[in-house]
Amino acid sequence: MNFSEYLLIAVEGIRNNKLRSFLTTLGIVIGIAAVIAVVAIGQAGRAMIMKEMENYGTNLFEVYVNYREGEYSTGRDFDMVDVSVIKNLVPEVKYLAPVRYHQAKMRGPLGEKGVQIIGTTADYLNIRNLEMQWGKFFNDEDETVARRVVVLDADLANEIFGPENPVGQRVIFNDTSVVVVGVLKKGDSVLGFDSSKRAYVPISVLHNATRWTVINQLVGSASERDMVYQAMDRTKLILERRHNAPPNRYAVFSMEQEMQSASKITGIMTLVIGSIAAISLLVGGIGVMNIMLVSVTERTREIGIRMALGAKRRDILVQFLIEAIVLCILGGIIGIIIGCGGAMLVAKVFNWPSLISWWIVLAAFTFSAGVGMFFGIYPANQASKLDPIVALRRD
Repeated sequence: MNFSEYLLIAVEGIRNNKLRSFLTTLGIVIGIAAVIAVVAIGQAGRAMIMKEMENYGTNLFEVYVNYREGEYSTGRDFDMVDVSVIKNLVPEVKYLAPVRYHQAKMRGPLGEKGVQIIGTTADYLNIRNLEMQWGKFFNDEDETVARRVVVLDADLANEIFGPENPVGQRVIFNDTSVVVVGVLKKGDSVLGFDSSKRAYVPISVLHNATRWTVINQLVGSASERDMVYQAMDRTKLILERRHNAPPNRYAVFSMEQEMQSASKITGIMTLVIGSIAAISLLVGGIGVMNIMLVSVTERTREIGIRMALGAKRRDILVQFLIEAIVLCILGGIIGIIIGCGGAMLVAKVFNWPSLISWWIVLAAFTFSAGVGMFFGIYPANQASKLDPIVALRRD
């Protein structure tokens, strides 16, 4: 017998036992669908995280102080001269801005809101890749002369002024009246990087309003992505020398490091969850083996007749093995369709990219055939070992 004859006999056996065949493939269908859906969704989520981090600034780095337990900022860890010195001495640094955070109540025409005031300089706009909806961001001159201007986030502007353009109107915080010169575009975020309810003022204005010239951290952007680590290290070294600080006084952080960590974590999570889903494939394989053993028992007389007509043990073994493989491949195909459909549905609901890799589909198809071969070999072997005389006596 050739392969096509074996295949026809296997297909005929499946057609004659539709319900049993369906139940046999069910575990494979669920397992393959789960693995494909989990891996595809994991890849889509990973792509979204990477995309958002890239939008936030892949060249970005931050420098902050490692405060000891119970220690607070004295205002002497950073100063405005640091910014000028670093920008002049470190060519790898394209933009650098001091940052001061301050919680305050901001009052406008529609009431008072709790906001985070960020005191910084004009470079902050480029470092954070912020975009303007209305107006403009403040410039270096505004910071130098401590011009009382403010840039609002879209949500904050809407809560204080309503949907109209508020540029030119005034708000008050810390008894300081400032003019709105711009409103940032609202950005969607799945990572918590959105800047909801923040207001940005020149750092000199915030220092005057709070009567405290403290800088919480420096944020910068390297000239090129591959220069981030050089920019961080040289910035840290200059700060240590200027402030006579020990090597562990200043800590650095980069978005590149965060992206690598996020990629590694999402990859591990996808692998772990996919492995858990793959366990159902083993359960499905055991189900295939059990049903095939039952099939051998039920078809004992058929096996005896075939052997009496000249079929060899090898023919019986190959017949049942191919039947098991065909069942698992059919289950794999159905599982691939369901898994891909489920992944695309989730991607559409959450507005994620639909990332279904050809390699996972090919791997799923190959694995389903492998499951059929592995779990089908024992029932097929049992069928081939039947004594034709004993088999013919079975009712």
